[in-house]
Amino acid sequence: MATTHSADVVVVGGGIGGLTAALSLHAAGIEPLVLESAREIRPLGVGINLQPAAVRELAELGLLDELAELGVPAVEHVFADSRGRTLFGEARGTAAGYNWPQFSVHRGELQLMLLDAVVERLGPGAVRTGVRAVDFEETGDGVRVHAADRSTGGSLDFSAGALVAADGIHSTLRALLHPDQGPLRWNGVTMWRGVTETESFAPGNSVVIAADDKNTQFVAYQISGTALERGRTLVNWVCLVPTGEPGALGTGVNWNAPGAIEDLLPHYADWHFDWTDLPELFARSEQILEYPMVDRDPLPFWGRGRVTLLGDAAHPGYPSGANGGTQAIIDARVLAYHLAAGPDVVGALAAYEAERRAATSAIVLANREMDRVGRNRSAAPGGPSGESIEKVTEAYRRAAGEAEKLNTRASLTPPGAVRV
Repeated sequence: MATTHSADVVVVGGGIGGLTAALSLHAAGIEPLVLESAREIRPLGVGINLQPAAVRELAELGLLDELAELGVPAVEHVFADSRGRTLFGEARGTAAGYNWPQFSVHRGELQLMLLDAVVERLGPGAVRTGVRAVDFEETGDGVRVHAADRSTGGSLDFSAGALVAADGIHSTLRALLHPDQGPLRWNGVTMWRGVTETESFAPGNSVVIAADDKNTQFVAYQISGTALERGRTLVNWVCLVPTGEPGALGTGVNWNAPGAIEDLLPHYADWHFDWTDLPELFARSEQILEYPMVDRDPLPFWGRGRVTLLGDAAHPGYPSGANGGTQAIIDARVLAYHLAAGPDVVGALAAYEAERRAATSAIVLANREMDRVGRNRSAAPGGPSGESIEKVTEAYRRAAGEAEKLNTRASLTPPGAVRV
């Protein structure tokens, strides 16, 4: 079969991590090609928080102004009970001493922002949509990627010096590299997620994280700077409800199933906030999404030779620490740095994995602990306490990177890279 295209690096997956990798590789003088299975990249999904570590990297790619227009700077995490009483507050972003803010933003709008930057800087041919990678083989001096053209049903081959799998939690290429990985781990929690436009959000630029003594949790925050300019606010909300026993997740899960408000409301019948009506907030969402809350155990290795993993394909974790997108962006930047600075591709990918695998493994485990404590914060019914939350957030900051560590860290922009 004839090879249809060659590039320095083929990146499988046009999500946040894959597109950031393309921008970072291009800035370092390395030609990337992104293969995305979806026929069209559309602004799907709900809210995401970008920690200062990710905002720093997007700023070095020249995207800070665009990000600030899209998102809302989060200044505090407020941990509360089901009556809205504050148990513990934690400053975030610049309010916590970081040189960069934390932004809450719509995931789909962030993805389109990155896509626009890729097309503008690399050209429209840098992203091939409707192409699903199905296999790969290493050759003497590179990698050949076998793919399916979802529009024609035909087969395509792509050659590159390196292959980066950024194809998410259901990564096809991860499964090829780790055939014995087993099923996803479910913590017994079902998440319902939605986005609702309202007149106001009383907590302002705070992220609200509330829980009751049944381990049911509710999270809400603003995600749109453009909505605020219109005098409105776009609120991302997440409901996390224990619905089963933790364990391996079966293969019959419909990951695109819409959620039903009738399934959600009974779990919040006794909740009362003075700043919002939860049933109304849920009902006014354009759509409700339903997902199991899952992760995987950290891997003993990511890739081999000229093939590696990035983002959720490498280290899927619970959303408890609001860190998934951030870690994918950092992966992308570290990957480009080592490929630009390393003496050879194989050594560069090994150095990238050595730097990122231990760090992300620690965050996956910290996410589990954050989830455990966050949904079980009451010593007894009616007697909530914020002490355990404060302890676990301190431990999480150490795992994810405290302000002084990030502020003094050297740039991940490799020498000779294009500055934008």
